[in-house]
Amino acid sequence: MAIDYTFPPEVEEARQRMRAFVDEDITPSEERLLSEAAGRGDWRAELDRLRSRARELDLWMPHMPKEWGGVGHGPTALAAVSAEAAKTRFGSYIVNCYAPDEGNMHTLLHFGTDDQKSRYLKPMCEGTMRSCFAMTEPEVAGSDPTLMQTRAELHGDEWVINGHKWFISGARGAQFAILLARTEDDPAVPQAATSAFIVDVPTDGWELVRDIETMSGSHNHCEIRITDLRVPATNMLGERGGGHRLGQKRLGPARLAHCMRWLGQIETALDMMVARSLERYSHGSYLSEKQGIQWMISESAIELYQAKLMVLHAAYLIEHDLPFATEVSMAKHHVANTLWRVIDRAVQVHGALGYSKDSPLADMLLQARWSRFADGADEIHKWRVAEAVIESTHRATGRTWPESLPL
Repeated sequence: MAIDYTFPPEVEEARQRMRAFVDEDITPSEERLLSEAAGRGDWRAELDRLRSRARELDLWMPHMPKEWGGVGHGPTALAAVSAEAAKTRFGSYIVNCYAPDEGNMHTLLHFGTDDQKSRYLKPMCEGTMRSCFAMTEPEVAGSDPTLMQTRAELHGDEWVINGHKWFISGARGAQFAILLARTEDDPAVPQAATSAFIVDVPTDGWELVRDIETMSGSHNHCEIRITDLRVPATNMLGERGGGHRLGQKRLGPARLAHCMRWLGQIETALDMMVARSLERYSHGSYLSEKQGIQWMISESAIELYQAKLMVLHAAYLIEHDLPFATEVSMAKHHVANTLWRVIDRAVQVHGALGYSKDSPLADMLLQARWSRFADGADEIHKWRVAEAVIESTHRATGRTWPESLPL
């Protein structure tokens, strides 16, 4: 059967409309406000204007169904438009398709009751409510949710929750959190120990300790103390003991959504690298004529090509209800590392300019570093890929497992 790598006409049309919106509206606005050293009020007014414009152009919420006010794109189409939106600083926010709200919208859509959707999903889709996802904890490895220590105990018709969370993205300014906590003492399997809750914030028992300073500054990744926090039983999201399953169902596509946005950043860095090489003259020729620079450009283009194909294939699997976990792990590892390498090469080609704040590359590189551990560290994804490959060989050959492999 023939393999068709082209987007359907409606997807290509949506991608081109997103690109035009970015080029003609978003980028000029961002450049103007940055050059004017605009204040918070100026940025807020302009972002609100651009969000209204996104609605007018039918670019609002490309990831959500039409009945919820979105465009209704499937995962492959979403990959196409997300990469275009992410070429700017605020593009994903302007079209209301940004982390962590994008993943929380999907979680509420699939697990929420009618009342929960009315109270939380609807205003999120309208762009009037923000959220966060509270899972990781400082005392245990974030890559292993079965170790979670935050506990929830049922007292009558309320859950009382105590615990400690950190690096909770978007917590400052969020109006609710999807919080994971341990509810079962002796589950049949470790993955059945936790449950998810919707927590209205701010509220008694929810202490936002600080916005954790990272190597690239403060970006709303917060530490939270939870002390005798009371949550109505009706605010459990999904089934009791289903927190791990809910989290994994959310994080699988969310990992790929990150990759979709990173493609836009990789392409931006590559474009900047090429433009710099064509205009910078040194030692008798332009940088673009020097083999060392050509290799940087070539390697970056090859890795971007691989990244695009991996993201689109993983998106295809999700869209057609096929197993996708291994392919998403492969894409997450490859795209995150490609993001880091390509931006680093672009900095190198720009020299001191790339290292300075006069270029966006310095901030892009600092932001890129977190991609190799957010939503699963490189090593976790490589481990999962290896497990899948070994298991596949086991099934094909009938070989027995070594006793040391805990399957």
